[in-house]
Amino acid sequence: MEFVEPIRDRKKIDDIKKYLQSNKRDYLLFVLGINSALRVSDLLELKFEDLIDANLKPLDHIKLKETKTGKHNKIAISKGVKKAIVDYVKHYYKGQLSDYIFYSRKGNNQPIQRQMAWRLIKKAADVVGVKDIGSHSLRKTWAYHSYKAGTDIVIIQDMLNHSSPSVTLRYIGITQDEKDRAVLTLDL
Repeated sequence: MEFVEPIRDRKKIDDIKKYLQSNKRDYLLFVLGINSALRVSDLLELKFEDLIDANLKPLDHIKLKETKTGKHNKIAISKGVKKAIVDYVKHYYKGQLSDYIFYSRKGNNQPIQRQMAWRLIKKAADVVGVKDIGSHSLRKTWAYHSYKAGTDIVIIQDMLNHSSPSVTLRYIGITQDEKDRAVLTLDL
């Protein structure tokens, strides 16, 4: 498995969002991914009932049992993500809360595959010049920017289900960033 990085540059995030704007499914996948601690495998399993109520209003939280860990998780839905959900639902909801959000266009009532999610994200990243990216970069991007915004590393660690803060720091590349800064700022 290739090592992927978070998207550190906020302008690149905005550029990817602009690029994906024309495809509401791909846009929602990206926006939801970078605004939550969810793995792509969990994002792809989401159904409309996980994001909206019977009146088609976005929920305040996503509640799910994580595929990898089996742990129950509750993730708040931000205003920007709610806006993307409303826009997506307005255009693509077919009346069944039990349908997958990121459904395959093959008509088999299944979500898109992980590889397809990777291709969508990789293509958008390539277009805007982001390297070392994969579907896992979405989760890492959320963690990286949460840390940089001042969120306690222990909270991020808990949301990512990591065993220690040092694992989380290494996961989002902070350890290397800090080492680089220590060397580059001294510059004797």
